[in-house]
Amino acid sequence: MNNENHPVGLSIVVPVYRGAATVGRLVEALSALKPAGGIEIVLVNDGSPDESGDVCRALAASATVPLTYLEHARNFGEHNAVMTGLRHARGAYIITMDDDLQNPPEEVLRLYDHARLGGWDVVYTRYAKKEHEGWRNLGSRFANKVADLLLDKPKGLYLSSFRCMSALVAREVTRYSGPYPYIDGLIMQVTQRISSIEVAHYPRAEGRSNYNLRRLVRLWLNLATNFSVLPLRFAIFAGAAMAGIGFLAALVVVIEALFFFTPSGWASTMTLTLLIAGVQFMMLGIVGEYVGRAFLSANGKPQGVVRERVAPRDAVRAPEEA
Repeated sequence: MNNENHPVGLSIVVPVYRGAATVGRLVEALSALKPAGGIEIVLVNDGSPDESGDVCRALAASATVPLTYLEHARNFGEHNAVMTGLRHARGAYIITMDDDLQNPPEEVLRLYDHARLGGWDVVYTRYAKKEHEGWRNLGSRFANKVADLLLDKPKGLYLSSFRCMSALVAREVTRYSGPYPYIDGLIMQVTQRISSIEVAHYPRAEGRSNYNLRRLVRLWLNLATNFSVLPLRFAIFAGAAMAGIGFLAALVVVIEALFFFTPSGWASTMTLTLLIAGVQFMMLGIVGEYVGRAFLSANGKPQGVVRERVAPRDAVRAPEEA
């Protein structure tokens, strides 16, 4: 990509949450890199409850490369924080990565050069061995299987948060202003010129993962309800299946009444009733999730609110953006 309209070749967007102990080491390692066209770093503090804000402000004041610091007014979620960072990134290519040092900074140049020299719009990373907890790896595999069904993505592509995208893709992705972004789903709507490379994955340098089951479920819901109507179609098929079961049960009742004198069992009746009621409530829940998200989007629930922005020292300070 031509860098004429971009002050730097590469922007690194890092969502920060409980990263006070690691973000300094990450910035130091990234600042030592010498990518073609230069580098800038964008830190987005997503309402972190620790001292991440103070650490990031100190880094912005002492950084040896252009560094933008953005602070959300509250915790909006990782994908929302990345969206905020993408809107402030100025590079011809943008890499997103976590603040926990599990993505080695030395792999950044490989990822950038693969995208830049290969003419790829997006390059994802995959891991020979993931150093996450077992339940987290299981959740990631499940999310990727769901994405295979719901997203128009290359089959078998592993969706990692350590990814590189062109400024073109970032610009189109950030056109989405709804409160429930799922970046990989947005990417798949923009381009199919996608590649991947294998990189190392390290154990966490400090603390424990900020992801829990609740956050993973929210992520799956964003994926399922924002970028596909397949859950609604599943509800239709489930309803049709239950109608078929009900019809067969009705035939059994009629036949029993005509040819047998044994009264119908209470257990079988209750089992069928609970089964049908359960599927009905599941279908109502799916529809309700779609309606609720549409309602919140229509009422202007914010994707992210920037409380503070510290501009890079090589740039003129711009007005704060929400």
